[in-house]
Amino acid sequence: MAVESSPQDVDGTLRVMSFNIRYGTANDGMNRWRQRKQLVAKAIQRFQPDLLGTQETLNFQADYLRAQLSEYTYYGVGREKNDAGEQCGMFFRADRFEVLGKGTFWLSSQPEDPGSKSWDSSLPRIASWLHLRDKQQAGKKLLELVFVNTHFDHRGVKARLEAARLIRRYLENLGREIRVVVTGDFNCDEGSAPYRALIGENPAGEFALYDTFRVAYPERQSGEGTFGGWTGQRSSGRIDWILHNTHFQTRSASIDIWKQDGRYPSDHFPIRAVLVGK
Repeated sequence: MAVESSPQDVDGTLRVMSFNIRYGTANDGMNRWRQRKQLVAKAIQRFQPDLLGTQETLNFQADYLRAQLSEYTYYGVGREKNDAGEQCGMFFRADRFEVLGKGTFWLSSQPEDPGSKSWDSSLPRIASWLHLRDKQQAGKKLLELVFVNTHFDHRGVKARLEAARLIRRYLENLGREIRVVVTGDFNCDEGSAPYRALIGENPAGEFALYDTFRVAYPERQSGEGTFGGWTGQRSSGRIDWILHNTHFQTRSASIDIWKQDGRYPSDHFPIRAVLVGK
């Protein structure tokens, strides 16, 4: 299968994708999971990311994608107390990375309490993380990275803001030396309070996150939305983001509006970025 690549791709780049695949038990008629699961796999294979964060991922969806994406290793934890429910699934290329650590915390006032929710959140929400060693960068100073994948609440305004603050604190506590990549469905647009809480330097100038799409396209334009609702008509809000810290530069970023035979893989468009380490 042909791989979509950027003319700027060179050795040492990192291909990142974030993809809300729409939970597989939804009553979506002709767009239900069994009718589109091959499209989801193909959308991923077209880009061949090194790191992939998925949202709304149920166990049977993860199993299907693991079978189709055999070159990847998967990590996911259910957001409910008994490890059931949707996962913020994480795929990484097995030949490139080894796992140094992994975990999940809940976007609540008790982040270590499985199934917990706080503020005005309608459902338990999580952030999963992987601490990876990049074997391609062996011998270089910045050969480790932390990859975080999340899905913010779709109703709770305060919950989204507090979730952003919680993830920001987590990232800041990692220290200044490690590379950071964040993917997710944030259920809010650029310029919102959660966006501002995540992106930007702290008062001491010690930590910053960068929005890959806005770095690649500094001028905001119409038609940047990442939710299509199966129709291909792009929403006004760009609610799915790929972020990185100062140890990366954005080479390219895009919203993938690919379809096949008039059908889209999901109600969200996958988003993609190519990064290079500094």
